[in-house]
Amino acid sequence: MLKYTICFLQRGDDVLMLNRLKTPEMGVWNGVGGKLEPGESPKTCALREIYEETGIKLYDIQEKGTVTWNGKGGMYVFVATLPKDFDYKTPKVTTEGLLDWKPLHWLTDENNQGVAEHIHRSLFRILNDPEHYEHRCLFNEEGHLEEFQVIPLKMYQP
Repeated sequence: MLKYTICFLQRGDDVLMLNRLKTPEMGVWNGVGGKLEPGESPKTCALREIYEETGIKLYDIQEKGTVTWNGKGGMYVFVATLPKDFDYKTPKVTTEGLLDWKPLHWLTDENNQGVAEHIHRSLFRILNDPEHYEHRCLFNEEGHLEEFQVIPLKMYQP
């Protein structure tokens, strides 16, 4: 079982992202999420983390697969599709960092150095493909993405 969750909240062509104040990924835009508590399911963890980090109370999110790294760890990936008129003012400073709506085209631009390195390659598929995938990342000693694979998960069960 993986130890973490991440969720991308989409409103139209924008995604609510968190620029983290702490490691890992300090100063980098990424989805919201966190560590599973003992006995907690990945979905329950993701819903709890969304509420704790954003104040948004959701009851349903879509399971989308996993992101794994270096064969040692990873996170369960979830998506929440919000109405286009969903009212959530940003930028918003929280104890975790800065929340802001970011356009999908900006997040997936391969020249964007301000997002987690796997985001360019995985986010469009995560948001738009109904299938589940493992997004397998191999990072070098400096923490930079060296290899990226997308592997279909036919029997995905979080």
